[in-house]
Amino acid sequence: MKKLGVAVIGTGFWGRNHARVFKELEETELLAVCDINAERAKAVAKQFGVKPYTNVGRMLKRKDIEAVSVCTWSTSLAKEALKALKAEKHVLVEKPMAANTKQAEKLIETAEKQGLHITVGFLMRFIPGVQHIKTAVKKRTIGDIVCATAKRVSQWPERIGDVGVVKDLAIHDIDIMRHLFNEDPIAVYAKTGRMLHRKYEDYAHIMLTFKGGKNAFIESNWLTPYKTRILTVTGSRAIMKLDYITQRLTVEDSKETKQPRIPWKEPLK
Repeated sequence: MKKLGVAVIGTGFWGRNHARVFKELEETELLAVCDINAERAKAVAKQFGVKPYTNVGRMLKRKDIEAVSVCTWSTSLAKEALKALKAEKHVLVEKPMAANTKQAEKLIETAEKQGLHITVGFLMRFIPGVQHIKTAVKKRTIGDIVCATAKRVSQWPERIGDVGVVKDLAIHDIDIMRHLFNEDPIAVYAKTGRMLHRKYEDYAHIMLTFKGGKNAFIESNWLTPYKTRILTVTGSRAIMKLDYITQRLTVEDSKETKQPRIPWKEPLK
């Protein structure tokens, strides 16, 4: 089987994870990593036995690199992803993909024009429990959907420096709600604010309204003293609750509470 030659742009906390997974997957061959921090690029390259770069353009000239992951600061994701697309590479770009819709649309247009694939790193979709809930919603095994609620809270992450809590945390749950209901909301209400941090919002309360009266509620913050990642979907016949951290899924109806045995799976894979 021919492996897909890949490279990673950005070798910070999350870029290292991308590099590790590409190294472990049977379908991919990690060939290079790139970072403006030369020492960090060298360290990650040495860890995985690949070539380090500090210049993206030079790395993208390699013909054996067919796809790249872009894991830079959020504000530079679109710029680096566009470079890769123009170099005729398929792109996996970390969320939030771009700083605004104009940048995002430019990436999509470029990928389509070049005949390339571009996808955003919304990893929560690939957690087995989410896939079980998605199937239940589609088949209506839990009845008519009343609402979905997501709670994604924790302390301030030191690695964050260029976005607020909406683009860091809430964005995952906005994507999941659209994914579960397979449609865009028809109305959005949101309240964000700053309690401890001066530059960016550190809490967000969001309500999404979908066709047919379905609602989704999202709570995100960087203020809570412990980390919680919970998704609850309420149907007319049953309620499904997923703990993203443990990947434990609970299904409750009028007669019993069940916990399906679902193997834990790394969403990056």
